[in-house]
Amino acid sequence: MQTETIIYIILAGITALFLALFQYYTKKKSMSRLSMLFSFLRFLSIFSMLLLLINPKFEQVKLSVEKPNLVVAIDNSSSIKHLNQDKQVLNLVERLSNDDHLNDKFNIDLYTFGASFKASDSITFSGNQTNINHAFKQLSQIYRQTTAPTLLISDGNQTYGDDYQFATSTYKQNIYPVILGDTVTYTDLKIQQLNVNKYAYLKNRFPVETILVYNGNSTINSRFLVTRGHTTVYSESIRLSKENNSKVLNFTLPANGVGVSSYKATIVPIDNEKNKINNSKNFAVEVIDQKTKIAIVSDFLHPDLGALKKSIESNEQRSVEFFNSKDIINKINDFQLVIINQPNYKFKELFKVLEKENKNCFTIIGTKTDLNFLNNNKLDFLSEITNQTETYQAELNTGYAPFIVDNIDFESFPPLNSNYGSVSFTTPFESILNKRINGISTNEPLLVTFETNGRREGALFGENIWQWRAQSYTNNKSFNPFDDFIGKLVQYLASSKRKDRLNVDYESFYNASSHIIIKAEFFDKNYVFDSRETLNISVTDNISEENKTFPLILKNNNFQVDLSSLPPSEYSFTVKATHANVAKSGSFQILEYHVEQQFLNANVTKLQQLATNSKGKSYFIDNTKDLVNDLLNDNRYASIQKSNKNIIPLIDWKYLLIIIALSLGLEWFIRKYNGLI
Repeated sequence: MQTETIIYIILAGITALFLALFQYYTKKKSMSRLSMLFSFLRFLSIFSMLLLLINPKFEQVKLSVEKPNLVVAIDNSSSIKHLNQDKQVLNLVERLSNDDHLNDKFNIDLYTFGASFKASDSITFSGNQTNINHAFKQLSQIYRQTTAPTLLISDGNQTYGDDYQFATSTYKQNIYPVILGDTVTYTDLKIQQLNVNKYAYLKNRFPVETILVYNGNSTINSRFLVTRGHTTVYSESIRLSKENNSKVLNFTLPANGVGVSSYKATIVPIDNEKNKINNSKNFAVEVIDQKTKIAIVSDFLHPDLGALKKSIESNEQRSVEFFNSKDIINKINDFQLVIINQPNYKFKELFKVLEKENKNCFTIIGTKTDLNFLNNNKLDFLSEITNQTETYQAELNTGYAPFIVDNIDFESFPPLNSNYGSVSFTTPFESILNKRINGISTNEPLLVTFETNGRREGALFGENIWQWRAQSYTNNKSFNPFDDFIGKLVQYLASSKRKDRLNVDYESFYNASSHIIIKAEFFDKNYVFDSRETLNISVTDNISEENKTFPLILKNNNFQVDLSSLPPSEYSFTVKATHANVAKSGSFQILEYHVEQQFLNANVTKLQQLATNSKGKSYFIDNTKDLVNDLLNDNRYASIQKSNKNIIPLIDWKYLLIIIALSLGLEWFIRKYNGLI
């Protein structure tokens, strides 16, 4: 407390005492007990009120002891059970959790990881994928500013994600890997990798690449087979040795029928091979009749053109060709969709041909677009001409009806350059994205689709969409979300099918280790998304003829169902609306492939290197007797005593108000009781 404040308090006490004595002091030799009581109560009231006016501040110091955290991250994937390490892991976790000395020194936090990461002590060893690096990324956010030595209980076998060996660059904690699995090297022959395109074209041959790997000391002979059903479609003899322990096979297979074709690649096991699951791998190819051909028409170069081509051709079903406004005229019927980039008066003949042939098109309007020409030749919308430009960010319209649009974080995308001014439509339209300026929605369309005279059209009122593709990669470390969005848009615009009230989004085939999500949208008779409807999916196993029904759950702007629990097989399904007489059917396959069962040993090298990089120590699951003592005796993990100093103003002390109220009330009551009022 400052000296000035103390002086004020002393003066307040003197003032309060003077006023109290002035009111109750008499010239008698001695004051009565009643007058002394009144003087004291009055002094207390006045002094308390003066203290409130001065409002001195007091320092309150609290001491607390903060224990370090002990993070226990447990691999919850099915490979742990496959390596027969599940019981040992459960025993170790129980021993650590119940150790009194550890609990005295640390706050023990349990986490499990596989494909996802979560705080949990429920260990099931049922995960179909493992991403160890993702677990470290999550932990780095939780324990950024605390001391948290980390026990990583894992076999070190990661099925996808960035290499966790270098996670110490972001996760600044000491890591103690507990290595699960056998370290003995067994003789093993396996299919390391199989590469094949997702689509093939009818009456063509599609390429297949297979990488075979052998671990062993002797020379072996085997045979590689590819079968479709009970028919062998490819076969080759294989000879491998300790020196030549890998082989890459490249071959082609015929695509003879439209639809999904399933194959099984197998390398015949050798004698006494311990793990035979990794000797075979299923794959599938969807055979399509023809490509969807898209023409991009522009009279000048722009980065958007290359970005669109990359996104569209990421799906092998589609191909893109570039033209200027003149060369496309005589070839327009070769394409299902024409994308027009920033048209001007040179496109006059093209617009006439598009109108005559009733051809689907998609128009990009940017800062170089001739709006006068467009207003005179486009009958569907009119743009206000202000000769000014503006940058607009995107906002997803969750009520968009024609097809399912996933939110790929459009609001994080850079703004597009566009012409300033409103756009009016002369035909009904559906807005996928709306414009936002400085975070404020304008309800003006940025990306729209519409139908006129049986043809589908779209319009994007902005340029530099190539920056969106780059931002999508920054957000997701992959171009796939943006490419899928453009693919759905192109698929819709290139098709002439009528609008459906029920749309279902699914793949033709899935791997058993992946998430199997089927999405659906339902619209009322006015094609407005109807979230009140109840959708169910009836799934039939075409082999066992077993039928199961699942409800679709409303999530964001669509209905979803997770069918990851279904075993590998061929399935047909029907999605049906409960109240409306609307249904849609389809089929898909789940390919048998257990990525977590491809491993024979723990990845000892990476786990030990991880311990070295983080200044920790590695242990084998069979030899963890020193683990607890090492943690308890490590001086880096001492408890920290912290002091918190709080400045508390007197006005926050509620008891002072109670004292004022009691002293004034008691004085009044006593005076009233003695007839002095």
